[in-house]
Amino acid sequence: MPIPPFLKPRILIAATAALALSACFGAPEAMKNKDGKRPVASKPNRPQAVGTPSFTSADAQQCAFDLKQAGVRFTPLPNQDHGGGCSSIDSVKLLDIGTPVTNLGAMTCPLAKNFAAWAQYAVKPAARKYFGQEVVKIETYGTYSCRNIYGGRSGRLSQHAYSNAVDVSGFVLADGRRVMLDGGWKGDRDSQDFLRALHKSACRRFGTVLSPDYNAAHYNHFHLDMSGNNYCR
Repeated sequence: MPIPPFLKPRILIAATAALALSACFGAPEAMKNKDGKRPVASKPNRPQAVGTPSFTSADAQQCAFDLKQAGVRFTPLPNQDHGGGCSSIDSVKLLDIGTPVTNLGAMTCPLAKNFAAWAQYAVKPAARKYFGQEVVKIETYGTYSCRNIYGGRSGRLSQHAYSNAVDVSGFVLADGRRVMLDGGWKGDRDSQDFLRALHKSACRRFGTVLSPDYNAAHYNHFHLDMSGNNYCR
C-alpha cells in the first residue's frame, strides 16, 4: 500500500531517531564478537602509579651527564611507585653501551653508568685476554623485579625491586661460544679465569657483587647492585 505523502516526513524522522538510539544503546554487527556479544575492553593486571619527572636532583643530573659523556645511548624513565614498596627512581633504559645486552629493563642511573663502564673496560679486555676474541653479547636475567631477596630469610625486598640490580648470566663470543656462569664458573681453565677476572673487576665498581660461590640461588649468575659497601662474595 503506498505511503501517503504527508506521512513520509514523519517516517524519516522516526527512522533517524531509531538509528540514533541504536548508536547509543546497541552495537552494530561489525563490532560484535562471533557469539553476538560486544567486545569487553581489556583491563590491566594491576593499576600502575602515574609517573613523575625524574632526574631533578643534582646527583641524578650529573649521572645522566656522565652517561652522555661516555657515549652511552639511553632513555630517561619517569619515576614510578609500583606498589608494595617497589619503585623505579631516576632510572634509565639503556639503548646502546657498545655491546648488545639482553633483557635490560629499568636501571637506576648509577647502576647503568657502572654497568656500561664494566662492559667497556672489564668485559671486552678480558675476552681478548683469555679467548683472543670479542664479546658480541652480554646475557642477563634482567633488572627490575618486585620481589624479595632470593635465598634470604629476612623477607626484605631485593635491590631488583628498586631497579638497582642486574643479574648477568653469561657472555657470547665472536665465534659463537657462550661462556655461562652455569658451568663456566667451575669449567675449563680459560672460562674460570675469565669469569673470576670479571668478578674481581665488578667488586671495584658495584656496592654488592654475588657470585656462584655466595649461595645456591646464585649458581648461574653474577648479581650486581649499587647498595652495600663493597660487599663482594
